[in-house]
Order: sequence, then structure tokens, then C-alpha cells
Amino acid sequence: MTKDLTEYRQPTRVSFNGGWSVRPKIGFFSELRPGQTPPESICLPHDALVALARIPSENGSNTGYVPGGAFAYSKQFDVPPEWSGRHVAVDFEGVYRDAMVFVNDDFVTQRPYGYSGFRVDMTPHLRYGEQNVIRVEARAHEDSRWYSGAGIYRDAWLIVAGDIHLDYAGVQITTPDLDADLGVAAVATTLRNSGARPRTVRVRVEILDPARAVVAHNEAPITVLPAEPAVLRQRMTIENPLLWDVNDPNLYTAVTRVIDGDDELELSTTAFGFRTLQLDTAHGLRLNGRTVKLRGACIHHDNGPLGAATIRRAEERRIELLKKAGFNAIRSSHNPLSPAMLDACDRLGLLVIDEAFDVWTESKSSFDYSLRFADWWERDVEAMVLKDANHPSVIMYSIGNEIPETGNSLGAAWGRRIAEKIRELDPTRFITNGMNPMVSVIHRLAEAGRNMEGGVNSAMNQMGDMMKDIATSDLVTASTEESFAVLDVAGLNYGESRYELDRELFPNRLIVGTETFPAKINDNWAAIERSPHLIGDFTWTGWDYLGEAGIGRVNYADEGPQSFGAPFPWRTAWCGDIDITGHRRPVSYFREIVFGLRAKPYIAVHPPENFTREARPTQWSFSDAAATWDWDVADGTPIRIEVYSGAPEVELQINGKSVGARPAGPENGFKAVFETEFAVGEVTAIARSANGSHESWSLSTPVGLPKLRVRADRTVIEASDGDLAYIEMSLEDDEGHIFTQGTQPFSVVVEGEGVLQGVGNGNPQSEDSFRSNRCNTYEGRALAVLRPTGAGEITVTVRGADQTTAITVMAL
Repeated sequence: MTKDLTEYRQPTRVSFNGGWSVRPKIGFFSELRPGQTPPESICLPHDALVALARIPSENGSNTGYVPGGAFAYSKQFDVPPEWSGRHVAVDFEGVYRDAMVFVNDDFVTQRPYGYSGFRVDMTPHLRYGEQNVIRVEARAHEDSRWYSGAGIYRDAWLIVAGDIHLDYAGVQITTPDLDADLGVAAVATTLRNSGARPRTVRVRVEILDPARAVVAHNEAPITVLPAEPAVLRQRMTIENPLLWDVNDPNLYTAVTRVIDGDDELELSTTAFGFRTLQLDTAHGLRLNGRTVKLRGACIHHDNGPLGAATIRRAEERRIELLKKAGFNAIRSSHNPLSPAMLDACDRLGLLVIDEAFDVWTESKSSFDYSLRFADWWERDVEAMVLKDANHPSVIMYSIGNEIPETGNSLGAAWGRRIAEKIRELDPTRFITNGMNPMVSVIHRLAEAGRNMEGGVNSAMNQMGDMMKDIATSDLVTASTEESFAVLDVAGLNYGESRYELDRELFPNRLIVGTETFPAKINDNWAAIERSPHLIGDFTWTGWDYLGEAGIGRVNYADEGPQSFGAPFPWRTAWCGDIDITGHRRPVSYFREIVFGLRAKPYIAVHPPENFTREARPTQWSFSDAAATWDWDVADGTPIRIEVYSGAPEVELQINGKSVGARPAGPENGFKAVFETEFAVGEVTAIARSANGSHESWSLSTPVGLPKLRVRADRTVIEASDGDLAYIEMSLEDDEGHIFTQGTQPFSVVVEGEGVLQGVGNGNPQSEDSFRSNRCNTYEGRALAVLRPTGAGEITVTVRGADQTTAITVMAL
């Protein structure tokens, strides 16, 4: 029987995102004074920091010069009399940070960690038959090394269920037995009883295949005692299961009903997948019996112009574009991913390393999570594992990132506690830890007189070859051995110099490059392809992000001394393959070629004004070349051109005239560099393979006057708070060639059933506000993000200096 999943809507779990307001949080007595800032009406998910004015400050590069703050969210909601005797709760998927929750001014609960989901039981605090108020306070202040955002930045869900109800994350599914003919879905359903007497109910589970046909079902009774969880385990056999894979992400659905006689007390739908994972030094990582090398991207959690708000479509779009760019895996950096992003990875087929913490007991910022770690780490690990358990995309947990404690025995004991806690909760996935060899011995480096002025990131940027010597030293080998021993896979951040050494010293050690410099992908990938014990590479970063401003910039010698962070107005790290608007930068195409996924060559041109300047890139830089042949210089101006190609030779032509040929391919770092002269027209790269075949790619100078083009990624969207339309604006000629020189301002007006959620461009130094309705182009492009407020037509009008263009989006 084929079923429509709309039959399985979840009446006991509905969005709680609408109808909120937010304002700055002030002290209790100050609240009584007149003249306070009025609240702003908002819809969750929401980031309270993204609207603040950026301020030049001494350490502001960490957060992109966005200040911190404290905020109070509140929502009025009706509680009808018939809710009396029912279980009423709110599930928050994430509140950054130090959340305090009040219902009708009664304190209910708190959650210090900003990345953990949690349930708030409102039942004892409600007033039936009248309006109630929930208030959530959140704070962000010198507690992160990047832009964190602040507030209720992930989804919230209202739960209204009977006294017998599903526990938080109450349906957990594993697939313990799987072969070509049969698969077993083991469904564990956890119920709670908020009543005063034991109750016996029945749990009915149907398994639907990807085509929505019912392929298995089971029903059994369970007695639930008051104030005590009860778990019912049901095993169901599915014939010829379709496997979940990165190329074929087949998802099954478990429909769970809690039934008492003829009454359906609760209904839940849970997606899951059948797949196997294996790990050994002969084959590396195997997914469904096939070796997979992880083409990985580290990603932060912000969504560029939206700030930290994890609106479902924004998370999905990032995964779509990362996969299109050639990645097959992501590593969350450095905190657990949102459920919305995990859902997208499940649907689209991207593998996940989900990371628990950036700090343990030793702080990296003045007021970070280390202050709460000792008391809260177990609950936060439980929250991460409960969130991830049903997602086939999650293959590995990371217990930390660049943790200084990993270089001593007591720190290794902390790592063992975390790893064993995860194994107790979920023995089906592997465990790693993103360990930076230099960070693991950082205290002993300082004692030895190493210059660590400016912090570890500045030291990494300045040390160059010294990092290799430290990473491969006997000190690091001995100091980290125990911390690596608690893991299934050794994660190395910037530790590629250990790859071959560890194969000799620790022949059973499997390694993943949990964080690597962008410019080293060609060498790193060659090592990964030839070595079974190396299972993948995760570049820093796949997507540009807010904060750690300018770490990927290219400096020049005449600009003075180099530092880790860039001065105001820098706001993004500028080290991502994809910029904050979703536009692929040259390094993305270079990486795609190195991965063997692109046959065509790619052209990137250095700004001609830098032709004679001495470049001093950071460790996170790749190049400041851009894919454009639109330069405001005279013909004959000297210019430097990079051509990326996997072919052994590339020829460059300008207006049909050959400039010459250069070797490329793996033996030459997949890159050929030409120094020539600019000429208006067309530049073409021709990549010639050994068998005589060729591929070509061109850039052209735009002709005439720039015309404003406005495109929506989708013209029909859902009328829900989780959907968005991305409106791309560009300046083009009639043939679609982009005018990249200079900037042009635009204003964006939204009318109808939608609002402007944010605007922006890829400029890492932009001073434009994401919350304005005005923005400037950068390299000929800008972006507006539209959010529906209801069903109906939404008109977006974009006005430039002398052009106006409108586009319509339908929300259904």
C-alpha cells in the first residue's frame, strides 16, 4: 500500500516559531524605568546580533567586529481549558547562549551550551483558559573565537500530548542486521507517563520505503509507570532494502503511533536509512562495502546574510551547493549541527562528522563553555547523540577541536570519558577528535621559548616549516599517543606532515585530515589516494563565514607586518571555497579538478594592479585571482593568469592568438601560470590530454552597458517559516558576461506575502548591513533573501541608479 505522508502530520508537534518579540535584556530594576527599547516582532529562527552595528575594537576580528549582547525573547500564547491534564512542552533546537527559560515569570530551566537541543516542560506553570507568556533570555559575550550570533537561532516546536507521551527524541532507529536480501529496522520507542497511575497502551509502527509503500509493520503493548521512562523495542524485517548512499540517498520512514483503545494519543514520523560502515587499514572507510575517500568541507554554523539563524532552506541550500562543488562530506566546526542541516544531508547524500566541542576544561575565550563543561558535558553529549541517532548521513562523532588537554594523560582521560559516553549511547558510529599537534604541546612550547605572541593561530600563520618540525617531533608523538588511542580515527588539524610517519609508527592508526590549509589540497589528496590509512581531507573552509576576519586574505609586502586577524571593516574569514552568498570562488574549481571531478580547465586572473607587488599570503590563503576578464586597464597592461587543469599541458590564447603552452596536471600542482598582457576580448585556456583530446574554457570582457539581472533560485516556495527564496542580482551584458569592476548600489523592496530577511554580497570587507534593504554589488553580484509570511504572491523589486527590475515568487 502506498501512502501520502500528509496523512502522517504530527498533531502533537507543531511549529512554535511565530509570534515572538525580542529586545535587549536589561536588569530587573532597570525594567521598571520608563523609556526602554520597545520589543521587535520576529519569527524564529532569529539571530539578535546580526542587526547590531559593527564596531572597530581591539579583538573584534574574532567576531567580525560584531559586539556581544544580552537579549530577552518573549511570546504570548493561548492555553485552552482542554489542555488541562495534558503534557505541554517546547522543544528548542538551540539557544545561543546561557539560555534561561521562564513561563509566566516562573523560572523553568536553563541550558548553558548554545548548540544543544532541549525540552522545556511547561505543564506545571500554565494558566488554563487564558494567555500565557514564555520568556527566553540569551547572551553572547567573549565566549567564541568566531561569530556565534545570539538568541533562539534554531527552530522551536510546541508539544501538546496526553499524559502518556513520547519522550524527547523518543523514537530511535538502528539497522543492526543488513545484507543484500534483508534488513532489520530496530525501533526503540521511549514513553513517559505524567499521570498518577500506571497505564498500558499500544505502540504501532509502520515502515514506509522511499516510494511510500508500507513494507513492514508491528504492534505491541507497553505499560508505562508514573515518572519513569519505558522503552519498547520492535524489530521489523524489510526485504531487499534500498541502501542509503551519497549517490542514492534512499530514505525510509517509520510512522509511530501511540494508541489507547480507539484513541490515537501521539503520532511521529522518523526518517532513517539502511547503510553499513566499516573501517580498517586495508580498505580505509567503507560505506556499503565500497571504499569512500572523504572529500570534506569544514563549515561554521552561520548563514552569511542571515547571521546565525538556521532557517531550514538556508541549511538545505548550503548542502546543495557544497555537494555541487564536489564535496561528499562536511565536518561541523566546532559544534553540533542543526537538525535542519542533518535532514538536508540525509536527503541530498552528504556524509557528516558532527563535532561536540571547541573547548573542554581549558578556555580559549574569556567566558566560553569551559566554565560550564565539567557540569554539563554529559548532558550535551547526550543531546548531540539523540539528535544524530536516526540520521544515516552521520558517520562519525568528533569529541573536540584543537583541545590543549590532549597532550597530557589527564586530558586523555577526559577524551576517554567523552568517547566512552558516546559509545554507550551509540555504538554504531566512529569517533575522532580534531587534534592540532602544536596545540597539544602548546604549553611546553611556551616553556621552551617558542614565540607564541598573538595566540596559536598567529603562531601557525608565522611558523611555516617550523609547524612541520613540531608536528613530527618525538614530543608530539609521545604526548598525543594516549589521546589518539581513545579514538577510532585519528583526526589531524594541519598535521599532514605526520601522515607517513604515523603509518610507520602506528600501523593500525587510521587518519583523517580534520582541518587542512586550502592551498595544500593537491599534495594532501595525492597522499590520501595512495594510502588506505588516510580516509579523507576536510578543508578550512568549504563555505566562508563571519568572524576570524581576513584569515584567508592575501597580504602584500608594502602593507606592513602580517597578523592573523584583519582590521576593521573586514568581517568574513575569506578562506571559503564558496563565499557567504553561495558563489563559488576559484579555489572551489581548483579543488574540483584535484578531486578528478572536472575535465574543463579553469582560468583565474590576478588583479593587474598587483602585478609587481610581493604577495604574502596567509596559511589559509589560496589566491586573490578572480575568474574575470573585465579589468579597468589599458590594453598591453602586464597581467598574471592562472590556469587550473588536470591535463598535462594547457595552452592560453587571447583573442585567438596563442600566448604559449605550459605544463599542468598533478606533476605541476594542477596549475600553469602565464605572465602576459591584457587585451579586451576573450581569453581561452585549452587543456590537452596525453591521448590528444582537449577541453577548453573562456572568459570574455563584457560589452556595452551593464544590465541588471534578477533571478530567484526558486519561483515557487512553501508558505512556511522554514522556506526562503534566494534572489540573485548581477550586472551583465547581453551574453551573460558579468561586469565585475566597481560597485553599484541597489535597493530591494518586498511586497505581498513575504519579508526581506537579509541582503548582502561576497565582499569580505563590506560595511553594508545585512538587515538593510540596500546593498552594493561585489564583483558584479549581490544577494537578497526573501522569507514568506503566508500563502500568496510576493513581488521583489530591485532598483539601481538607472534600472528597475521586478520578479514574482509564489508561496503555496
